[in-house]
Amino acid sequence: MVGEGSKEWPAIGIDLGTTYSCVGVWQHNRVEIIINDQGNRTTPSCVAFNQAQRLIGEAAKNQATSNPVNSVFDAKRLIGRRFTDEVVQNDMKLWPFKVISASEENKPAIVVTYKGEEKQFAAEEISSMVLMKMKQTAETYLGSEVKNAVITVPAYFNDSQRQATKDAGTIAGLNVMRIINEPTAAAIAYGLDKMATNMKQTSKNVLVFDLGGGTFDVSLVRIGKQACEVKAVNGDTHLGGEDFDSRMVDYFVAEFKRKHNKDISGDRRAIGRLRSACERAKRMLSSATETSVDVDCLYEGIDLYSTISRAKFERLNLDLFTNCINPVKKCLEDAKMKKTKVDDVVLVGGSTRIPKVQELLKDFFHGKEFCQSINPDEAVAYGAAVQAAMLSGVRNNRDFTLVDVTPLSLGLRYYSGKMAIFIPRNTTFPVKKSGIVYNADNDTTVHFRVFEGERPIAFDNNFLGMFELHNIPPGRKGKEKFEVCFEINNDGILTVSAHHIGTNNKKQLSIANHSCRLSKEEIDRMVEEANKYKVEDEEHKKAVAAKLALQNYAESKWDMVEVCWNKFREENAKKMKDAIDKTIQWLDWNLNLTRVSEYEEKLNELKTILDPLIGDMP
Repeated sequence: MVGEGSKEWPAIGIDLGTTYSCVGVWQHNRVEIIINDQGNRTTPSCVAFNQAQRLIGEAAKNQATSNPVNSVFDAKRLIGRRFTDEVVQNDMKLWPFKVISASEENKPAIVVTYKGEEKQFAAEEISSMVLMKMKQTAETYLGSEVKNAVITVPAYFNDSQRQATKDAGTIAGLNVMRIINEPTAAAIAYGLDKMATNMKQTSKNVLVFDLGGGTFDVSLVRIGKQACEVKAVNGDTHLGGEDFDSRMVDYFVAEFKRKHNKDISGDRRAIGRLRSACERAKRMLSSATETSVDVDCLYEGIDLYSTISRAKFERLNLDLFTNCINPVKKCLEDAKMKKTKVDDVVLVGGSTRIPKVQELLKDFFHGKEFCQSINPDEAVAYGAAVQAAMLSGVRNNRDFTLVDVTPLSLGLRYYSGKMAIFIPRNTTFPVKKSGIVYNADNDTTVHFRVFEGERPIAFDNNFLGMFELHNIPPGRKGKEKFEVCFEINNDGILTVSAHHIGTNNKKQLSIANHSCRLSKEEIDRMVEEANKYKVEDEEHKKAVAAKLALQNYAESKWDMVEVCWNKFREENAKKMKDAIDKTIQWLDWNLNLTRVSEYEEKLNELKTILDPLIGDMP
């Protein structure tokens, strides 16, 4: 059951990031961050498709510049959103892959070509593929199947984005025990680190500043020996390293046009290669004051050879860097806390390595030094792994309690159009709150429209869903009463119910069915397809292994051909050479062959020819 772990299966913590993901597990009384098949502790959140196979992680990212339209990244920026959302429309201009509106519900779909066929994938499906890769990474390390996981989301993710992330976990074959906020997970990592080094530690006010590849969160957390209590959250679900890269891309597109009178903005492959170069340059500028941006044959055979200084990079992004400070101010205001009362500032996410971001934050806190004891790339997965261990019973959860808060206000639309707030933002959850609402004139059917947000007019906020009560006795406005209950569970996911006072007429809406949410049928279909792709991936691996076995055997016998010539067995040597040549030629002609049986058949055929000839040698 969701929310409960099983001791039969190890429970893992997954940081599902916009650009990179990370997985950890509680083992030997501590958290182990698990390395992937390339020996890295983080894995690119990238999925690619080609004529032969599906690639995930490093393999996908490494071929992205040569196959940009079928290399999908930034799925986290699409998940739980509508196609018509302004941020989706803006992002589409920067992505090399195609995004369309796939249904009447306005859900975005990513379009790629896979094995010669056009395929459409929801953002949840792409995210599920990344989650499956993290699951497989953990299973390889642990040597056993993994079923249970805690998955992290940005603190400022809305309800539909949280639900969509949970769906992605289900499609990946995971029992999602809990969805927790990324900065809260980092705070858990910080709290355990401090408890380990200082057993007499008193409670501290900690500000977690989480700036990653695509999202930005700020959380103010009160951490003691036995509790991690979130006081307030703020942030921006569309601000991070990808935006800094985009500013650099725009700069070099303009420079290329100025120097060569060529506009490359419409060439997806050129933009993809330039973006990769800009991302590398951004990383270099965290430690160097200047770096080069070189791309051979960027467009129409013309090379890009240029440089960018840290000062120029900071000028290009100054407004974005400055925007990172505003949520810090709002978070402190919501918690009614002065900045001087903050004991520690913890930096999380790769983008916090940018010197200008650190400088602005340090200035805001009057020169306060940051906590450097936890790894900004791994802290979120670390905290998620701790929470997974607690929920699965592997680690005693009585010594550390997690108390989180809602990022946005939740309420109903009154018949006047105003937003009636039932649960204010920064309310601790799980929580259950009820209230009374009244009918409009002569209503026989009452609509309950649920929204989240801070605007006074309901339709200016994010619409979550609607349900109706029928057969209401008609009466004047305000005569009929309805009790409405808002309930948020441990995952921060909402259920709303209402009943007509005086009758037994009632209805409940689990905000699992709003327009951005996948239906049960869609999730079941995607689970089935995910299993199919998994089988295809395994078959492809077996085919590659069979191909390598054939290739290695053929090439290893070249020395025997030379021995035959030297032993004056020219006829045998010629037969061996012809058989090996034909095999290598066959391999060249069948590059994309995926059937294991054909490689094995060819290997047996070659052995049938070569083994007797080799055995006949003196």
